[in-house]
Amino acid sequence: MFSFFKKKKEEEKVEEEVVLQEQKQETPLEEKPKEVIEEKVEEARKEPIEEPKEESSSKGFFSKALSKTFENIKAVVPQRKEKIAFEDIEEMLIEADMEYEIIEKAMDGLPEEITRKQLRHRLVMLFEHAPDVDLSNLPKPFVRLIIGVNGAGKTTTIAKLANKAKNDGKSVILGAGDTFRAAAIEQLATWAQKLDVPIIKTKQGHDASAVAYDTISSAVAKDIDNVIIDTAGRLQTQTNLSNELKKIVKVCGKAQEGAPHQKLMILDGTQGNTAIAQAKAFNEMVGVDGIIVTKLDGTAKGGALFSISNQLELPIFYVGVGEKQNDLIEFSPDDFVDSLLDEIYTTEQ
Repeated sequence: MFSFFKKKKEEEKVEEEVVLQEQKQETPLEEKPKEVIEEKVEEARKEPIEEPKEESSSKGFFSKALSKTFENIKAVVPQRKEKIAFEDIEEMLIEADMEYEIIEKAMDGLPEEITRKQLRHRLVMLFEHAPDVDLSNLPKPFVRLIIGVNGAGKTTTIAKLANKAKNDGKSVILGAGDTFRAAAIEQLATWAQKLDVPIIKTKQGHDASAVAYDTISSAVAKDIDNVIIDTAGRLQTQTNLSNELKKIVKVCGKAQEGAPHQKLMILDGTQGNTAIAQAKAFNEMVGVDGIIVTKLDGTAKGGALFSISNQLELPIFYVGVGEKQNDLIEFSPDDFVDSLLDEIYTTEQ
């Protein structure tokens, strides 16, 4: 993705240089043949562009997404070092919004001066409580139910998941199951049109479980690979919400045995550790299989991901870092931890 933007900038730079050179020669731009500019731009396209030397694109993505978290970290450890004091590491993790209970667990028994290798091992271990998920032999259609409170980014995340499925060569259908809000139905329908994917929807106030059933049935009839169903994030009471979600889950199982195959919880990254209480509530309602954290680019609370995964003992599947359809990446604990440590430690020899 970065190489694409780099190429784009190269093209724009070439066009600017052409215009400046023409102005120096006091030759009106109209007198220069359009083919000259196009030829130079085409030459720029053909020139090999050196790719950034990163361990992985995921790591580079985290480095950009966690910029606000890095600002807090650098306030505690402004210079990269080979070893960092225990107290500085502790303060840094607090500033990144990691819960103190989790910090104590990660830091227990570490020396007064901590190396990158020592800290990396402890931080990566915080994600080991999450179960491994086998996604190699998925049923067809593969049904995912998207749950979470309003405002967490459910609808946009559904669009990103649909876009990812299409990019992977898979067909996908959406179900507008948040029938409590007319705006949710309209927003998802707009995304479906933009992504050119089918959608099953109804009017506001209609039965959400019927939408789920019809979406899965349509996928079976049309041999579609992926089903992604939205759900309400708030009804009048938590009991109403719990009952509706349980009904949707039950009806999905009637439409296809074993469905939904994944119940994904969307958490707003800007809420940090307060999002954990939300996840626990939804987990008690219907059981959650995994987490997607949104808006990671807009917060200095990136350290909350350690607490979210460790306390909930659930895998974080994806993180969202923007509003565009491609602003979603698979979560890698190794790349996430390395991107943090790159900010405070010198490069290991």
